[in-house]
Amino acid sequence: MRATKAAAALAAVAALVLLQLGDGDPDRAAAAAGADRQRPNIVVVMSDDQTLEEMRFMPKTERLLGGAGATFPDTTTNWPICCPSRATFFTGQYAHNHGVLGNSAPMGGYGNLDVEHTLPVWLQRSGYSTIHIGKFVNGYETSGVGVPPGWSEWHGSKRTYAYYGYQLFEAGEVLTYGSLDEDPDDPAEPASYSTDVYTDKAVRAIDERAPSAQPFFLSVSYLAPHAGEPEGGGASRCADTAKPALRHAGLLDDEPLPVPPSFNEADVSDKPRPISRFEPMTPEQIARTTKNYRCRGESLLAIDEGVKRIVAALRASGELRDTLLIYTSDNGFFHGEHRIGSGKNRVYEEAVRVPLLIRGPGIPRGVEVADIAGNADITATIAAAAGARPDHPLDGRSLLGFAEHPERLHGRELLIEQDAPTKPNGNPRGTEYQAVRTSRYKFVRYWDNQVELYDIRRDPYELENLRADPAYDEVRQALAQRLEKLGDCAGKSCRTKPALRLKLPEPVRKDGAKCRTAGDFVASVRRRGDGSAPLVRVSFRVAEQPSGTVRSAPFKQKLNSRLLRSERKPLIEADGELIDGRILTLTDRVRICR
Repeated sequence: MRATKAAAALAAVAALVLLQLGDGDPDRAAAAAGADRQRPNIVVVMSDDQTLEEMRFMPKTERLLGGAGATFPDTTTNWPICCPSRATFFTGQYAHNHGVLGNSAPMGGYGNLDVEHTLPVWLQRSGYSTIHIGKFVNGYETSGVGVPPGWSEWHGSKRTYAYYGYQLFEAGEVLTYGSLDEDPDDPAEPASYSTDVYTDKAVRAIDERAPSAQPFFLSVSYLAPHAGEPEGGGASRCADTAKPALRHAGLLDDEPLPVPPSFNEADVSDKPRPISRFEPMTPEQIARTTKNYRCRGESLLAIDEGVKRIVAALRASGELRDTLLIYTSDNGFFHGEHRIGSGKNRVYEEAVRVPLLIRGPGIPRGVEVADIAGNADITATIAAAAGARPDHPLDGRSLLGFAEHPERLHGRELLIEQDAPTKPNGNPRGTEYQAVRTSRYKFVRYWDNQVELYDIRRDPYELENLRADPAYDEVRQALAQRLEKLGDCAGKSCRTKPALRLKLPEPVRKDGAKCRTAGDFVASVRRRGDGSAPLVRVSFRVAEQPSGTVRSAPFKQKLNSRLLRSERKPLIEADGELIDGRILTLTDRVRICR
């Protein structure tokens, strides 16, 4: 067993502090973090097509990871479909940079992923043992490739979309598990279920590597709750959807289908084509969606048990405190929202929002991070924690500093996109889009110039498209400008911050030291240069307590003198919100005159 890294974790946090409020350059952070510490193991558990709402079926995972670490409830995937999303995870790049523009050739699939320049390659190069179990990226199955570059141990799916009768490439050959000649409903065959087999292999990998001083990266990629082939797990009941383990089949037969305000949306006339042409869902369609939801939920119960077993294996081996454990999914899924009975690959929150929980060294316990995050950030987080050096610019930021100060916002904007703006025949279908997501807004432009604008703060279910509302003209123009810059960004240009600065009163000299008087303490927030959108709101805090909000220029506020005197060096914070919905927390700590 490797020596404990408790003290090293503190050094890691210090080394990564530049991520917290700096430019978030993962290359610099990785070098700083890796220089002075023994690096953690890294375990990533990824489900397939799981919504944020479906975390309700995973209480063990929420307790063991979220309760013992950080939850990121506002996490967005760059492209809400399997292959482009997973390519973003392995490269740390948006789809327009990594070039995997779909699930299959010629624009997408495994053949378009530059596997020589991916996360496992960087980790292996920096000294990690790397293990993958389960689904990789679409098209690997038929690629003729055995073990892709960067992997020390490989158990990759060669027949992916089957809960029984699936195939893995391992030990130099393709092996079939749970043959279709067997009866998958026979209780004598429970070990054939893919989720359980993947968990078994993950636990075995942990047990084998725990005695070594070499850190390991373990990628466990489950099929659930994605639809599986008809065979197995009660073919008649869940034939065209996810297959639960036999022990869980029927447990959610009485589970009601969630019906948020967006379910079977009453009026879709403000939505772009083809959504505006969708008819209301029929009772038969709702019944199918309900069955789908229940089978999917039951399939997640085995992943929840799997996460508990993985955590238990890490604890038993003495590795848990030295392991960064991440749980996420590649994209979400629809269950009748906006009249969409199933599927993903659309811009709405149900498809683009994914779970994200992180536990490990330097991550506070039980915190919920207020800022938005993206799946490209997961790559940057792992690279920074491991001290690995990517060989191309990353479009995301490490989230380690976000968890350290979960209430702070970083002026973020995230890109959501589908397909390429230029088709081979030069004729866009009109359903492809690029969108910018900020803390408040989502602005979408389709290739046929249809537009959507949603005020997520006031309308979290995206019921009212504000594209033609004159009250939002300036917002729309500002977001269109941001999307213009973000649409072809790369590296640092994908993670720019608003140019704001916090101005505090000039210090005075008292008793030989500089300090500031509490009685007439006026703080302000200003834009630096002309590159930022206009400010619309600034909220001030002193010693973590509210001290006034200003909604017009010059954005000055006299701060509460009692709060200023409550500490010798109180923390001054200001959340500056721009008209485009980006919010940046500015901080300073000052000495108050006594």
